[in-house]
Amino acid sequence: MTGDVVRLGEASLFELLTVASLFLVALIGTLIAYQAYRGYRRNDATSMLYLALGLLLLTLCPFLINVAINSFTSAEQVVTVFLENVSRLAGLVAITYSLYGRH
Repeated sequence: MTGDVVRLGEASLFELLTVASLFLVALIGTLIAYQAYRGYRRNDATSMLYLALGLLLLTLCPFLINVAINSFTSAEQVVTVFLENVSRLAGLVAITYSLYGRH
């Protein structure tokens, strides 16, 4: 997708599918993170809390970063990609800690 504003009626099928897939990744990741959080609350398992946090950073946060930066700023695309990747990296670190960290 380009940096220009794309109206819904003017969007190509590929652009619509891209946005839909990003939204579904964020939605499903959030649902799984919620279930992990419920597991944390039910069993007081810290590893589940880190898993939930990691999933949010891996799925929901990059989507929100993309939408927020592209909607409210005129930042370069490289800034958006960098912040999305930092969020994904933090999510992977949190998930790794949930699997191997001391709890």
